[in-house]
Amino acid sequence: MTDRELPSATRPRRRRWVPWVLGGIGALVVLLVGGILIYTQVGVMGAEPGPLAQAEQDPGLTISDDGAGIVLSPTTGATGQGLVFIPGAKVEAEGYIATLADTVVDDGITVVITRPWLNLAFFDPRPLSTFTDLAPDVTTWAVGGHSLGGVRACQLASDADALVLFASYCANDLSASELPVLSLSGSEDGLSTPQKIADAKAQLPASATFVEIPGASHASFGAYGPQPGDGTPTAEPAEVDRVIAEELSGFLPRP
Repeated sequence: MTDRELPSATRPRRRRWVPWVLGGIGALVVLLVGGILIYTQVGVMGAEPGPLAQAEQDPGLTISDDGAGIVLSPTTGATGQGLVFIPGAKVEAEGYIATLADTVVDDGITVVITRPWLNLAFFDPRPLSTFTDLAPDVTTWAVGGHSLGGVRACQLASDADALVLFASYCANDLSASELPVLSLSGSEDGLSTPQKIADAKAQLPASATFVEIPGASHASFGAYGPQPGDGTPTAEPAEVDRVIAEELSGFLPRP
């Protein structure tokens, strides 16, 4: 007697479980995707209104938004140098405009602040060219990022002329590369702590430059307000912005 001839009560029970198993897997996938979408949209940190408005009113700064990223260009005196900047986790791109304005206006460096998919850099598979193409007049490019954005920048660094880490460190090994690297960090950072920066130093080339900004916290590398788990900054935002601009100006490769 074949399975087809068996009464339904005596057919192999495993066949009855298949729809339940498949349905359960499907439900888990839906819950997982839904949970990720909710997580990426809750608690997103936007720009502080005051610093953003001040930057937007600066006649030396030209701001354009392509959707893929925000391009900050000097109104005059562009040097041909560029920086693709990747935001930290769940921080809007606008939260870095005020911080990077000095670099653009005072030093003629073009900055492209990316808009990561789902507000998280590791969900964004786009190549570096997606963002460098937004500023075709730039001839030398560094890639950098803040916090999780810096981790993503490390993954794109092979396509750039230099790498800049803002309160961040690499998860992949670049120690054998000859890539110029600048690591900017804060003494009061409660997230990318000085110890974490030191522990990840071996991932970078021996020639990497490390600059710890006294009094800077994790959120000092943007203008989006305080961040949970961070330390208490003692440096004024304007001072941190000035140090960032000075270090970038002296480091970024020239055409």
